[in-house]
Amino acid sequence: MDKLVIEGGKPLSGSIVIQGAKNAALPILAASMLVEGIVTIDQVPKLLDIDVMLNILRELGCRAEHEDETVTLDTSSLHSSHIPEALMRQMRSSIFLMGPLLARFGEVTIYQPGGCAIGERKIDLHLSGLRAMGAQIDEEDSRIVCYAKRLKGAEIHLDLPSVGATENIMMAAVLAEGLTTISNAAREPEIQDLQHFLNSMGAKIYGAGTDTITIEGVEKLTPCRYQVIPDRIVTGTVMVAAAATRGQVTLLNTCPSHLTSLIHVLRRTGVQITVDGDIIKVGTASRPKAVDRIVTSPYPAFPTDLQSQVMVLLALADGVSVMKETIFEGRFKHVDELSRMGADIRVDLNSAFIRGVSRLYGATVEATDLRAGAALVIAGLAAQGKTIVEQVHHIDRGYDRIETMLGRLGAKITRYSPVPNNQIVP
Repeated sequence: MDKLVIEGGKPLSGSIVIQGAKNAALPILAASMLVEGIVTIDQVPKLLDIDVMLNILRELGCRAEHEDETVTLDTSSLHSSHIPEALMRQMRSSIFLMGPLLARFGEVTIYQPGGCAIGERKIDLHLSGLRAMGAQIDEEDSRIVCYAKRLKGAEIHLDLPSVGATENIMMAAVLAEGLTTISNAAREPEIQDLQHFLNSMGAKIYGAGTDTITIEGVEKLTPCRYQVIPDRIVTGTVMVAAAATRGQVTLLNTCPSHLTSLIHVLRRTGVQITVDGDIIKVGTASRPKAVDRIVTSPYPAFPTDLQSQVMVLLALADGVSVMKETIFEGRFKHVDELSRMGADIRVDLNSAFIRGVSRLYGATVEATDLRAGAALVIAGLAAQGKTIVEQVHHIDRGYDRIETMLGRLGAKITRYSPVPNNQIVP
């Protein structure tokens, strides 16, 4: 497995262009299966999760190319709706294909998806939504088979505002007969982006970004070209890295309105932030101040995907901070790794009590999941001495060569890969 070696203690400085959003690109790639023809999607980052999704599409018969940041899909050769179990277990987002393939082929076979081990993430809301539209679903162990000659519109209420369930039901309902309403829908920007993409192909969807989404079923869609929104979590990660290293960084190609909660938290720590259109400037030269309470909740509240990164900043703050995680019960695995670096953090149930220290120290740590890995990279940048981050494949799921991205801002990060004779080479 690759590892990152980080020489810490250097403030980040300079400017950087933010990549396209992974969490918008993945459902958009899946939604492309609703149409027959050539679909072109721009600003798609080169990530492990994107590669897995494209491999699944190729396995189903779709022709897919990913050059630079543009994905070209020819869905006219799509011939299968049976997603291989081995590929599904590599990535949870493979579940997004369930709705589009069922709508297009009248049946789909899937398996329980894999992904980061950050807590239980059931797919019951996905299944109940499809059942409400008339799908017959047979479950046997991890294998799930769905049938529906044509889905029918329905009124669907989600017990929880699940992002994945909201998107899957939206995609399934596009070709359904009649009107579908999703109440208590998730409101994330990536859902709004999916609505814009589907509407660009001729769908009739209204309300994304609110808690009620309405979909008028249409007979067919037509191919289009579309550009994915910037990644708000990557944006936030770089912002926190700039603050933790006491640097000065300019971020280009951002959506500041998607990061209101983070900007509010960072300003409470004393970080200076200015916004000008799609440009965000972050800078500080002083030790951050503690924040008494941060609670992760569904958008537009503070995102769980930035909890671990901000915890690094609070670990260096003056005073005691409290972070409460309400989304995933397994999202504090990075705490033990940060403790190896000198952080003073105590976890009680779903709350972390962070007593700031003046300095972190380099250590060998392990990325336990995608966002925890990003947090450890930030900690390594801010720490004194050398930090080695192992299990980098987790980070590669959501950051396009994080060492190259942060290297543009002056970070000293080197990736080492194992070779057959067990030596490690850059």
